[in-house]
Amino acid sequence: MPRFAANLTNLFTELALPDRVTAAAEAGFDAVEVQFPYDSPAMEIRNALGRTGLPLVLINAPPPNYTGGTSGFAAVPGGQQRFQHDFRRALRYAQTLKAEHIHVMSGAAWGDQALDTMVANLKWACAHAPEQSLTIEPMNAEDLPGYFMCSFRLAMEVLEAVDAPNLSLQFDTYHVHRITGDVLASWTRFGAHVGHVQVAGVPDQGEPDEGAEIDFAAFYAALGASGYTGWVGADYRPRRRTSEGLGWLEAARAAEGLKRPA
Repeated sequence: MPRFAANLTNLFTELALPDRVTAAAEAGFDAVEVQFPYDSPAMEIRNALGRTGLPLVLINAPPPNYTGGTSGFAAVPGGQQRFQHDFRRALRYAQTLKAEHIHVMSGAAWGDQALDTMVANLKWACAHAPEQSLTIEPMNAEDLPGYFMCSFRLAMEVLEAVDAPNLSLQFDTYHVHRITGDVLASWTRFGAHVGHVQVAGVPDQGEPDEGAEIDFAAFYAALGASGYTGWVGADYRPRRRTSEGLGWLEAARAAEGLKRPA
């Protein structure tokens, strides 16, 4: 049975971030993830995590100047000094909050120089924080025009070039479907390199419920069959209030004979 983490950047957004942690616990999630926690004091988030007992499994880098700006800059030539400065800040947050993964965003770039830059930055980051798990995620070019990390071919090239044990793939069903058109086949091909999974529906990036595009029951079964033991982040955009659209979570638990924790 997958262990589900609520993505608090998108879920329970009517609440302040620390209160979203409580809401996630009450809804039956096993953990939380936050794309950009940097606008909230780290200790407030840490205290909320402590009260609920939920672990934080993922944050994004860079902090917080992403809003209204570039979607990262790990692959942007000439930005190595900025990357190192902001990675250190993200790492401090991750260490304070005991975040399992940091997703390193590539930003908009292209070509061989961008590839060399991203490989160099990731080699530095992996060596600088050898105990911290880092991920890279292919994201589709229609939603993020110009985003460098836009294919699994490129992601695998980067993984092989960096060759670090603390770097893995992040596998988001929405982006995978938009990139490859076949989530299950992509999992079969790349699942062994995946450190973190996220789920969202197609075509609206809404709740990960059953549909013709992605068979989520079959996907969860494939995760189990492959031996994946990591987290599954609920990184979707609710079609209505979060609490009104959690039937997918109940269905996933029911399929395994599990119930929402008391």
